[in-house]
Amino acid sequence: MRDSLQHFFSPKTIAIVGASDDHSKWGHTIGKQALRSENCEIYLVNARAEAVLGQKSYRALSEIPGELDLVVIAVPVSAFEQVIDDAIERNVKCVLAITAGFAELGAEGLTLQNRCKEKLKSKNIRMIGPNCLGISDNNKKVFLAASDFTPGNVALISQSGNLALEFDVLFKEIGIGFSRFISLGNQADVTLVDAIQSCVADSGTKIIALYVEDFIDGREFIRACQASFDSGKPIILLATNGSGAALRSAGSHTGALASESEIVATACKYAGVVKVNTPMEVAITAQVLSTGFVQNLHKIGIVTDGGGHGTIACSLLEDSNFEMPELSDAIQKRLQDRLWPPSSVINPVDLAGYGEQDLLSYSDSVGELLSENEIDGVLITGYFGGYSSNNPFAGGLAESEIEAAEKLVDISRKSLKPIVIHSMARDSKALSHFKAAGIPVFTNIVDAVFAFKVLRRPSMTELLVQNGTLPRITTLDYVSLRNEMSNFGLPSMPVFRVSNVSELESQFGLISVPVVLKSLSQTHKSDKNGVSLNRKTYIETIEAYQKIVASTQCRDVSMEPMIETADSVEILVGMKRDPRFGPILIVGAGGVNAEIHKDSAMALAPISKVQALELLKNLKVFPLLDGFRGRKKVDLESLTDLMV
Repeated sequence: MRDSLQHFFSPKTIAIVGASDDHSKWGHTIGKQALRSENCEIYLVNARAEAVLGQKSYRALSEIPGELDLVVIAVPVSAFEQVIDDAIERNVKCVLAITAGFAELGAEGLTLQNRCKEKLKSKNIRMIGPNCLGISDNNKKVFLAASDFTPGNVALISQSGNLALEFDVLFKEIGIGFSRFISLGNQADVTLVDAIQSCVADSGTKIIALYVEDFIDGREFIRACQASFDSGKPIILLATNGSGAALRSAGSHTGALASESEIVATACKYAGVVKVNTPMEVAITAQVLSTGFVQNLHKIGIVTDGGGHGTIACSLLEDSNFEMPELSDAIQKRLQDRLWPPSSVINPVDLAGYGEQDLLSYSDSVGELLSENEIDGVLITGYFGGYSSNNPFAGGLAESEIEAAEKLVDISRKSLKPIVIHSMARDSKALSHFKAAGIPVFTNIVDAVFAFKVLRRPSMTELLVQNGTLPRITTLDYVSLRNEMSNFGLPSMPVFRVSNVSELESQFGLISVPVVLKSLSQTHKSDKNGVSLNRKTYIETIEAYQKIVASTQCRDVSMEPMIETADSVEILVGMKRDPRFGPILIVGAGGVNAEIHKDSAMALAPISKVQALELLKNLKVFPLLDGFRGRKKVDLESLTDLMV
């Protein structure tokens, strides 16, 4: 794959406009970092100085000899457009805009940002930013960011500068680092998708971590992530729930159930992306993915030397939908022969104090668990790892613990199954041995369980493309919309609008009884006594209409046939057009309690019949659709047709 951002990471010449000796200015920080770069010439530009950072400086881009590949702009916003004009005059290949004060400040800043973007676009000059923290590539030795980033194989793409600095601290603590860093800023030109594609093309990048506030084009984001997944480069996503993905629309059940975080989570299922919620989870995920053990994990074995640790681990793993199956009689027998009578060998395997008698009992127990197809991975939890620490619980056991650690590493490699360590110790020779071998080690049991969630390989859902032209919804009026449903092939009962008693009288004979009346002034009508059910006569219907008008202070009411629901299952099927990810289908348990149950599933439309059925199967209410305890089965064929 060709890297469309190659000139940002392989420039021969770089000019830093706004370079400064003033430590409080970005031009000082970026300029100082730039001078660390290798394989390229660095030119410092400062209109007022002859020397900056101990180097010769130039007063303008026009004074720099030869060709310029990359221009870094760190000047006040008032001088920014002039530097853009100068860069265009010099026929540069790309621009890195550190300067802030554009779209993030409002309409005036957006106008300036767009004007500069169009100028560059007309000359095919790419721009990262503005309002960004810079870029860095540890393999190509290009350093144009405000901070150092520990070398490694994770590419970090972030819309937050301070979070990027926190990521570096967390990564360094667990012994991993970065291949490159890209601060997107306002994404005026280079977008999140461009950055992902660049990192996929980068040979030094094995994993991509994202912090995203605005996806811009959600469908293109998914396609870029799918390409990264297919290339063997997993993506980790930390996304906000407030500004980028969607605007909450709680005016209907559909809007309330389709929250921003749920839409992003759905998109991740299509993209094969691991979605996380905190910077620490980003670091844990990157560490675990680096082991290369990602696979279909379901059945977990636990080895501990204390019942409490095993019980807590079991509870947390079950909450994360893992199984802790009881071990077969054959494995239990071999474990009983190896351990002592107080040990429990069911799963969790609790050594019950035998670990201190014989530390190799840890590795032998894990070996037994992974010797068959009964267990997909093992969690060791408790004190193991602490016997070779500086303050061991029991002395004289360091060498035995290190030997057990070596055997555990060998077992994991030969079985091709993951082992995760939760240890009360923060550091020891045994734990260092695990870390060096790529076996994840955690001091927090919650983090260790999260590691198993990461190890459970994400799957991708097919993203369909809608062919042809469909009729457009031209109104949000309830009665008109209901009557328009037939244009979409959706079954719908007849419905009439009544605004006074005489209209109700003229239309009552056109509809079958009993009828339902609903106020057209309220979203959640039943909250305001705006719904009247099962009106069987004209007189009952008139009385119900008058009560609804009095209660809601609105004369507009819909009248439609009453549907008997005694032996039915109410299912909500709704649509929402998300500003970033496009049309979203929501299906779930329906009725007035839909938002309380929150039993729903979501997909990016259009969907196939197979996907529709899978969505239904994900609902807690699905057994009711499928003939639970002798109930009549719902016509799933028709329901999935309606969803499609």
